[in-house]
Amino acid sequence: MGAFGHYLAAHLDTLKSEFWALFVGGVANGLLYGMIAVGYTLVYGVLRLINFAHSEIFMSGGFAGYFVLRYFVGSGAPPAGMSSVGLIILGVLVGGLVGAIVATVLERVAYRPLRRRNAPKLAYLISAIGASYFLFNLAGKEFGHLAYSTPQPYINHPVFHIFGAPVQMYFVIIFLVGLVMFASLDRIISKTRLGRGIRAVAQDAETASLMGVNIDRTIAITFIVGGTLGGAAGFLFGLNFGVVYTMGFVPALKAFTAAVLGGIGNLRGAMIGGLILGIFESLSLVFVQAAYIDVVAFGILVTVLLVRPTGILGERLGRAA
Repeated sequence: MGAFGHYLAAHLDTLKSEFWALFVGGVANGLLYGMIAVGYTLVYGVLRLINFAHSEIFMSGGFAGYFVLRYFVGSGAPPAGMSSVGLIILGVLVGGLVGAIVATVLERVAYRPLRRRNAPKLAYLISAIGASYFLFNLAGKEFGHLAYSTPQPYINHPVFHIFGAPVQMYFVIIFLVGLVMFASLDRIISKTRLGRGIRAVAQDAETASLMGVNIDRTIAITFIVGGTLGGAAGFLFGLNFGVVYTMGFVPALKAFTAAVLGGIGNLRGAMIGGLILGIFESLSLVFVQAAYIDVVAFGILVTVLLVRPTGILGERLGRAA
């Protein structure tokens, strides 16, 4: 057995012993990526463009949750019991609300005027990048350029074990919030009148308008839904990693990778792509240093674009839900 064989055998042994711990962390990260990716997918589904300012929507939710917890928890000890549950729910709601507000303003200011003028797609792209830089620099000036640790609303202890791997409270929170949001959104898109309107606009906006669908209202609601999930994900991310005005760039880029992996414009594809990316990225920690783990995600993005540009499911929102 050569040097590479010894290297591979040693790392496979490590992967075997640490598999479930890495898997749990990967699922948690994947749910976060999926929550952010939904924003990209919904906007692309109805407008056929990538909302490059979605990373700042994610950031806004993180800062909103930070200020809520700083007010209620401050520098004191983490609360326990129902107080923790209440603060987590409040943080998710506030983070989602602020994300929805920022997304609404973004749609009204950066996209709707261009849509009414039938502007070319390049104009949307430039507007999105400009809005992203504006929000990015505004947050840096308003909140400073230093990272802030988010006050903890809970005690992060192991809740249970999976094949010997501890599942921390932080992971449980992400599992519950992510699954509830994904299940609710999937049902809304698939079963409700609002969801039918979104799918109709995604499939054929002109025909949907002739059928009585309010295009402006539907697009605005699409931004609100995507912004809500992105802002809630920002709050959950901030619980573990803290907040800083640059916090949205890498997670949002990975979420975009997840959306492409699952099938950009496909709601369920965004969820599946997020989970696959999170798990693959986590398991890769056995073979590469943590400093290079982002390369894994971006390598997946390039590979998918080369091999299967339409992603795993490869369907548009109008046909997939």
